[in-house]
Amino acid sequence: MSNFQTKSISQTLKDLASSIDGLSDKEVVAREHTKQKEEKPKRRNFAFKIFDQFADLMIIVLLVASAISIAIGFVQGQVEEIVDGCIILAIVLMNAIFGAVQENKAEKSLEALSKLTASECLVLRNKTRVKIGCDQLVQGDIVLLESGSIVPADLRLIETVSLKINESSLTGESEEVEKDCNLLLSKNSAISQQKNMAFKGTIVCSGHGKGVVVALGKNTQLGKISKTIQETEKEVSPLQDNIKKIGKVLTYLILVIAVVTFVIEICITPSGILDAFLTAVALAVAAIPESLPAVITIIMSMGVARLAKKKAIVKHMPSVETLGSCSVICSDKTGTITENKMAVKALYDNKNLQQKHLNLSKTNPLLLCAGLCNNALKQDDQCIGNPTEIALLDFCKTQNFDSQEYSKDKEIPFSSERKLMSVLCLGYGQKIMFSKGAPDRLLTKCSYIFKDEKVVLLDENEKKHILSVIEKMGEKALRVIGFAYKKVEKDSDFCEENLIFAGLMGLIDPPRKETKQAISKCKKAGMRPVMITGDYAKTAFAIAKEIGLASSERQVLSGEELGALSDQELLDKIDQISVFARVSPSDKVRIVEAFKKKGKVVAMTGDGVNDAPSLKSANIGIGMGKSGTDVAKEVADIIISDDNFATIIVAVEEGRKIYQNIQKTIKFLFSANLAEMLSLFVVTLVCPQYVFLFPVQLLFTNLISDSLPAVALGVEEPEYDLMNVPPRSKKEGLFSGGNGVSIIALGLVQTALVVVSYFVGLAYSPEIATTMGFYTLNIIQMFYLASMRTKSLFIKSKPFKNKMFLLAVGFCFGLMGLFAFSPLQNILKLESLSLGQWGIIFALSFAMFVASEVYKIIENKIMKRRGR
Repeated sequence: MSNFQTKSISQTLKDLASSIDGLSDKEVVAREHTKQKEEKPKRRNFAFKIFDQFADLMIIVLLVASAISIAIGFVQGQVEEIVDGCIILAIVLMNAIFGAVQENKAEKSLEALSKLTASECLVLRNKTRVKIGCDQLVQGDIVLLESGSIVPADLRLIETVSLKINESSLTGESEEVEKDCNLLLSKNSAISQQKNMAFKGTIVCSGHGKGVVVALGKNTQLGKISKTIQETEKEVSPLQDNIKKIGKVLTYLILVIAVVTFVIEICITPSGILDAFLTAVALAVAAIPESLPAVITIIMSMGVARLAKKKAIVKHMPSVETLGSCSVICSDKTGTITENKMAVKALYDNKNLQQKHLNLSKTNPLLLCAGLCNNALKQDDQCIGNPTEIALLDFCKTQNFDSQEYSKDKEIPFSSERKLMSVLCLGYGQKIMFSKGAPDRLLTKCSYIFKDEKVVLLDENEKKHILSVIEKMGEKALRVIGFAYKKVEKDSDFCEENLIFAGLMGLIDPPRKETKQAISKCKKAGMRPVMITGDYAKTAFAIAKEIGLASSERQVLSGEELGALSDQELLDKIDQISVFARVSPSDKVRIVEAFKKKGKVVAMTGDGVNDAPSLKSANIGIGMGKSGTDVAKEVADIIISDDNFATIIVAVEEGRKIYQNIQKTIKFLFSANLAEMLSLFVVTLVCPQYVFLFPVQLLFTNLISDSLPAVALGVEEPEYDLMNVPPRSKKEGLFSGGNGVSIIALGLVQTALVVVSYFVGLAYSPEIATTMGFYTLNIIQMFYLASMRTKSLFIKSKPFKNKMFLLAVGFCFGLMGLFAFSPLQNILKLESLSLGQWGIIFALSFAMFVASEVYKIIENKIMKRRGR
């Protein structure tokens, strides 16, 4: 079936065996075959992932060398060469399996994340409004469209109320298209002309409507013109990109050292060419932290999973690291800082300001406006819709208001530019227009006022009095809504002019209990919380003062005052402003850009379709999971599923923790690998006649240090002062703040201790020296790992809390014990050691722990002096 633009609403519903009340559960089950079948990217199996790990040049060289060693062993009958080659192959394979496991974990985390961010839509089923995943839609479903929705399928519209849709994603035309469900069009009409249809992927800009699903997936207009993407590109964060660049530089440096080592081995030592070549390659492999990108992906994906559990869903991986440097959080008031549970607490009937026992007659125009200029719906003894409209409807119920005598005919939907909404209702044989919205905007549209049971002219004195009442209500943190009406004789009269002012209602939306503490935590962390709201300045300030966001009205700037400022004037003043009131969507973009020009990393919350530009402009766009429109969620980097400001602070804390742990991991890996490289280079240079470590021993050491220990640091608990220090600068690199110096210094300490161990062993024999050097190099890294977990052992030490750390240490010592006290030691060319020799190894290894702790004390004092 096609060409639904040519069919009437009734014919369309008949053809699709649907109804305006939606499908029943039984009918949905019968139409399962029509569901949208998304083409999921094909995932490579585990074997291919393992194969990919061998794509590295160093690994290929190592495999070739191993194969040559085995071949020579067979030809010359040298069992030792065959064993060496096989061990190298085994270690390389273990490394590959570990890398593939890491990739698998990261992939699964991202797949789970994509399920959390799956799009949803509102439909009618069993005569009830329900929210379902877009992938659950079937042909014939009735979809409800609201401002900010993304159309989930191709629809034949069956109801339109001032519905305007942006179809630029489909037609390329940026101008909004006004829809009319009652039109019938020709078979050959262009997509841009089909005003009785709504197409998948387009955006509802204003108004609302209903449509019946006529096409899904590939059968939609968008599906026909788009190519199915079989394989999605993996997103690489700036951090990972930075590490890759650093890795390239390190690779060239290490290759030079490997070549020098090879030349020394050939020219000075008795080693053969193959042994020298294997040693040089093993050195290069050991020195390059090739597992680092994979480890970082694991750390970040685990952080994303933790955030999802805490109701912060990260859509884009780079946002995780950006969170850690967030310095300004611009937040909406309603529903984010406040509970979004509105209730009418005061009213002004143009005579008295009622604040306790609220009472209106059933025929009072103020009550009629509140009950009829309203899109909230009663469903199963519950109200569904906008929180403000629900509160108005609840109040009308307390006044025993009944809307059955009225029917809605037309509507001028609310828009953030007009800040007004109007409806045309039929009742008692007449047409009446009811309006509600921002009182100051509404007053400009009013020429009359209903007062003392009669309609009189609205003069300037009366307007001033009304404005003073608005101010008084605002001082009590009430959100003030104005109401007006007029009789309509002809269609041209249905416009927002010459209205009769009916009165005011004040609604309270109390701050969330946890907001005050979150604001305090935010400030302590060196971040600036900023409230941006459409409410009056008085109302906004009252809430801001209550939660500790602002202490003076001088910290409040209205949209009108903002509009009068030049960009430079705003830039000069913005650091003193904590509350922006009565702002428009375009104002939000200006605010974000001003903060960014000041060098700030800005997070911006938003829920409406008009918030999309500011969410895109911000460094971190935060969409609201409950109240947010599809468009806001689509452009956001993070979605807060509970719409809570406190959750944003939790997300920032997690972002800082992730970055902090990545830095610890980098410190550990680079220092450990530097020690492996330098110790071999130094010993080879000083004692070229002896073997420091055999290639298999180097590779074995690399396997231990680059696996579990690195991941263990990635899941470490945050430092005690994580949220008591300012956010890091966005210009700050991985090796800034003393990290680069720390890597070199602690790498040199490890090198010195390993070299000392080797030379102590030489007093016994070259074989004992190699064995002591090997064990010291491995065990020293476990003590270093223990020290790396925290800034200072004396401030925070919870050795049994990090299970991954215990596993890493247990794995290392278990493996050491297995090779030290069994015949397996021959495989790695190790000797049995005396108790005294083990004592020396552990003393030197523990010395690394002490040296690291002393270094941290000195480093912390230096940082404190610098105010970091």
